Amino acid sequence: MKETLLETICALCEQNGISGQEEEVAKAITQKAAGFGYTLEKDRLGNLTFYKGRRDPSRPRLMLSAHMDEVGLLATYLEEDGMVRFVCVGGIDPRVLPGRQVFLPQSKCWGVIGIKPIHLTDGDQRSKAVSPEDLMVDVGADTKEAAQKLVAPGDPILFSGKPEKMGHLLRAKALDDRAGCAVLLHLMEQLDDPNLLFCFLVQEEVGCRGAKAAAERLKPDYSIVLEATTAADLAGVSQQKQVCQLGKGAVVGFMDRSTIYNKTLYQTAFRLAEAEGIPIQTKTMVAGGNDAGAIHTAAGGVQTLAISLPCRYLHSPSCVIDPKDGEAVLKLTKIMAEEIVSGRLG
Repeated sequence: MKETLLETICALCEQNGISGQEEEVAKAITQKAAGFGYTLEKDRLGNLTFYKGRRDPSRPRLMLSAHMDEVGLLATYLEEDGMVRFVCVGGIDPRVLPGRQVFLPQSKCWGVIGIKPIHLTDGDQRSKAVSPEDLMVDVGADTKEAAQKLVAPGDPILFSGKPEKMGHLLRAKALDDRAGCAVLLHLMEQLDDPNLLFCFLVQEEVGCRGAKAAAERLKPDYSIVLEATTAADLAGVSQQKQVCQLGKGAVVGFMDRSTIYNKTLYQTAFRLAEAEGIPIQTKTMVAGGNDAGAIHTAAGGVQTLAISLPCRYLHSPSCVIDPKDGEAVLKLTKIMAEEIVSGRLG
């Protein structure tokens, strides 16, 4: 692949793919994986699974996964004045929407999420977040007919903006979970074992649907989910509620709202990280969820761990990570994978 992890992250963040429409991302991943020597299987939902050779049944089978989809918007209705109604795809805080520039890939045009001017709002409206139902996308059309040339119901509307460095940090859309996808690609270069399954999954942001289908089909013994997780290391937030912090390394949790993680895997991650000098931290709150919630209950039960990058402003047009944390996730996942498929965990 001949590019750094940071370069891979940036390249994948530039691709567009809300839940259910991940084809552009899948194409970019497939192109980057070309030449690695893997067999590729694509299921009916669009999940990609890469593997090498024939599985050794005497050793555990490990599923390494990251999801390709990003949060965004979906056009639902065109008003007579050319404004576009929409629905959110994935969990988006309404406070990040008004005034945002958006991109319509089907017509390659830009739009702005419009909001009623503040001097026309009444008391409570000024202090409360506006519901997405009360917002519209302005695509520069003044009639419904003009808007129809640019957008139709069911078309994706995406957050815009190229990845940019902010000092030693990186700002980009879709870092959840293109950063995880980038780590997975680099692991494919570094690991070579027929008991490893590298899975790039769809529709995580709308209920972990791709993960459920993939795990039921593949029936792994173990799973490691690569994710981005909320970092609230901001002024005014107590350390207890910061969840995790940028620059402090890979995030490994013991529980979230959808999964109680395998205790042996959790303890092994911290033991190996300490032995190898890899920065690692635990989540300080039981919050959120990811594909692990679907995987660990599939196919009769899968022993599962999530390894995440801390990310500020998750599910917004301007997610922020520290690239050093990505390197920590890569190193930790590599040694965890080697530990698991060796059979040393018992």
